[in-house]
Amino acid sequence: MAGTRGYVNRRLHSLLGVLPIGIFLIQHLTVNFFATRGPEAFNDAAHFMESLPYRYVLEIFIIFLPLLFHSIYGVYIAFTAKSNLSNFGYFRNWMFMLQRVTGIITLIFIAWHVWETRIAIGFGWAELNYQLMESILTEPFFFWFYIVGVVSTTFHFSNGLWSFFVSWGITVSPRSQLIMTYASIIIFVAISYIGVRTLIQFAYGI
Repeated sequence: MAGTRGYVNRRLHSLLGVLPIGIFLIQHLTVNFFATRGPEAFNDAAHFMESLPYRYVLEIFIIFLPLLFHSIYGVYIAFTAKSNLSNFGYFRNWMFMLQRVTGIITLIFIAWHVWETRIAIGFGWAELNYQLMESILTEPFFFWFYIVGVVSTTFHFSNGLWSFFVSWGITVSPRSQLIMTYASIIIFVAISYIGVRTLIQFAYGI
């Protein structure tokens, strides 16, 4: 029973990392990227998301609860899994280790980001607009904190896609896994560019 429960938990952990958390990540980066068109474009996109019907229900059941399970079980995996990196220093084992490291970094980053934006906005301490993110990211420490956090998050998602396709039996052959490796690298570069470019816009207006 314990083995079966662990198998189910790992599969659920993998699934939630892609659906819905991964989809939300892409949507969130896309909305933020409107900042590159100017403050008004970002504010319009952000306010549109805030005005969605059943927003709180969507946030709880599509974002926060899946993210909570994925995070808690991910921390468990990070501190119990053995990568054998010292014995087997090949590429996929490095990816295994980096997946765990970026998972912890991403958790810290998301917790702070949610506190600094979503919770602060919920309590009325701040308003979700271009000026809020500009005020945060013009501080050099927080700019680099967000750079590390965003890149860590995009790597964790992109590399996690490889594991998802393998664990769900979609990529079985070595050739299909190699193709998925290249695909995950392309996805990582693409969404990292979107995230970092947005941060530069908020911080430097360029």
